[in-house]
Amino acid sequence: MAQVRDLLAKKDAKSAERIIFWDAGSPGYRWIDLVNSRYLTGQTLPPYPHRIYTYMTMAIYDATIAAWESKAFYSRPRPTEMDPTLKAVLPTPRSPSYPSEHAAAAGAAAAVLSYFFPDEASSFQSMAEEAAGSRVMAGLQFPSDASAGLALGKRVADQVIAKAKTDGSDAVWTGTVPTGPCKWIGEKPGNVTMPGWKPILLASADEFRPPAPPDCHSATVKAEADAVQQFERKFLSNYKAFYWQSPAGLMTSWYDYASKWMFEDKTDYDPPRAARAYAMLASVYHDAFIASNDGKYAYWYLRPHQLDPNITPLFPAPNFPSYPSNHSTLSTARCEVLASLFPNHAEFIRAIGKEAGDSRIWAGIHYEMDNQTGVVLGKAVAGKFIERAKTDGAD
Repeated sequence: MAQVRDLLAKKDAKSAERIIFWDAGSPGYRWIDLVNSRYLTGQTLPPYPHRIYTYMTMAIYDATIAAWESKAFYSRPRPTEMDPTLKAVLPTPRSPSYPSEHAAAAGAAAAVLSYFFPDEASSFQSMAEEAAGSRVMAGLQFPSDASAGLALGKRVADQVIAKAKTDGSDAVWTGTVPTGPCKWIGEKPGNVTMPGWKPILLASADEFRPPAPPDCHSATVKAEADAVQQFERKFLSNYKAFYWQSPAGLMTSWYDYASKWMFEDKTDYDPPRAARAYAMLASVYHDAFIASNDGKYAYWYLRPHQLDPNITPLFPAPNFPSYPSNHSTLSTARCEVLASLFPNHAEFIRAIGKEAGDSRIWAGIHYEMDNQTGVVLGKAVAGKFIERAKTDGAD
């Protein structure tokens, strides 16, 4: 208590800035924003950067839940509850003090980020200590709350990192590209080892494998290729296609929607529920990506421009097979999870998900069947996460 009083008495502009910075959003918000910023500004990222979001948000979620178990067990009052004359900088949260939820999230996030960016480990640790200390400087928690939270977050992260090390993402492909009618044509296919990765929740990569696509010489596929070739590109459709190929469309905008809606409905005042939302959004992407690429490499189906040389994609087609569409699968999976978490925004986010899938037709790099099959697959994957959420205790 003496240390808290001393920090409050010494509060200056710099400490006030730190308090305000780390108080924005839920305890995980600033860490999501940090990764988003790296993604948007083109900073160096490891292969498969979506894994950063997956394992970081899982660690934050588990650390937050563990912190709440300890809060309930020890039920330590907040500093202002022990001394009503103490004037905290921020409103006192309606939860026990020990351990610090911000520290637990920070300890977990910093440890996971250090795993992915080992050269920056000391910087992430300093950020975690600053995040934890900001709650003490604000008069909301004790120094021991902060240190215990940091240690808890690190211990949780160690277990999550152990899973990341064995998820199969470091596998080296030793196969060959198959040849024959309707087969994709190319070299060094991207994401080719992904069907062998370990999913977070799916029983296996092929749990929802889509049926085989039709013969590429059939009337059905010819009609779909003709539709791609005849699509009249305009500024708006081109803009949308490029947007959904951008870092914002591919990744960061989905977390921005979640953060925005949590700000609006005050979920950010409920750290366990906020951490759950981020973790569901990241982990459904992880499993949907695996499931989509399982389909791609089960069939190795050729792209529209490989079937019809008269089709000129708006931008280079991704270097992997066509069926099903990753964009449709991933966008549908994420929009369904967000719709379940924020039902008031369900119609809007589903329209966003549809646009993301449709944009691949507009760009000339997918058939409509790729799009529709991805929608079905994305819904199936999201369904497992949504069903699990119904029994995870949050309600």
